[in-house]
Amino acid sequence: MRTSSHPTASVDRIARVNEILKREIADLIEKNGLNEGDFLLSITKVNCSSSLKNATVYVSMMGASSEQEQRILKELLRLRPEIQRNVAKHVILKYTPVLHFHIDRNIEAGDRVLDIIRKLEDEENEDK
Repeated sequence: MRTSSHPTASVDRIARVNEILKREIADLIEKNGLNEGDFLLSITKVNCSSSLKNATVYVSMMGASSEQEQRILKELLRLRPEIQRNVAKHVILKYTPVLHFHIDRNIEAGDRVLDIIRKLEDEENEDK
């Protein structure tokens, strides 16, 4: 942790801000009805820059087609000013970070790995 009055925030503060932003953005997305459909939309992670002026928001869309993913991503970009305004109302920060949305495929990749492990275990059990 820095002891000077440097403008960068401490690691602990950034972690807290990331978690608060994640919850707030997830609530706002739910209120805007983006989580409706045959897929699961969730905010998996938020990474703020050390200056807290920018934040990358990772979005998972389990079960969504690539067309649905692109449509939701465009809708999030369209709603970004409104989401940022609402974040500014509910989260007291010197700067409201500019939000940048990205698709997070880590959960899907993890599910594929688990499926492979299950199949290998089933094959092993059949051989016994």
